Amino acid sequence: MSRDAANSEITPEVLLRAYACGIFPMAESADDPSLFWVEPEMRGVIPLDGFRIASRLARTVRSDAFTVTADRAFKAVIAGCAAPQAGRDDTWINKRIRDLYVGLHGLGHAHSVEVWKDDDLVGGLYGVNLGRAFFGESMFHRARDASKVALVHLVARLIAGGFELLDTQYVTEHLRSFGAVEIPRRRYTALLDKALKGEADFYKLPADVPLGGAHALEIIATRG
Repeated sequence: MSRDAANSEITPEVLLRAYACGIFPMAESADDPSLFWVEPEMRGVIPLDGFRIASRLARTVRSDAFTVTADRAFKAVIAGCAAPQAGRDDTWINKRIRDLYVGLHGLGHAHSVEVWKDDDLVGGLYGVNLGRAFFGESMFHRARDASKVALVHLVARLIAGGFELLDTQYVTEHLRSFGAVEIPRRRYTALLDKALKGEADFYKLPADVPLGGAHALEIIATRG
């Protein structure tokens, strides 16, 4: 880990180059304006051909109890990820992080998946795409299973769009239940280099039309 010397040194373009090298930024807390670069010895990934969905969650996804969209409310999603949640009073997402990723979104390299209950945003996630790699950054929920539903829909979108690598940075028990594994930095670098050589399409599934849960599950089943 290394702290950057000056705020002006990191731009969205610099951030993309860092991701291409396997490095990502974090902050100590939401109130700390400084950032540091992170390159874990062990990296979390979810193999797209090994994505697991519990039967209860599959029923929730199939029921379309939520409406799921993409890139409809990026700023609101990152704000939701930055807000305190039950069991998490603080967050590493400070204003500088938010501004950088909003900038990446404007460049077409950061995306969000939103989960709605009626007209209320109740969950979502955001991340960065580069080549055929997607780097998941953070997720949040205000309703049960909302962030899990977002992840299922993200994976369906990545599979449909020809992505090869879903980077989760770290592995939590929550992510492990979906099939996330830790791999050594050298193995991760090889997977990243391969993924960066091609192009994927986040919008292969239209972003302006909500994706039905049954369709999402069908897409995932074709890759499993």
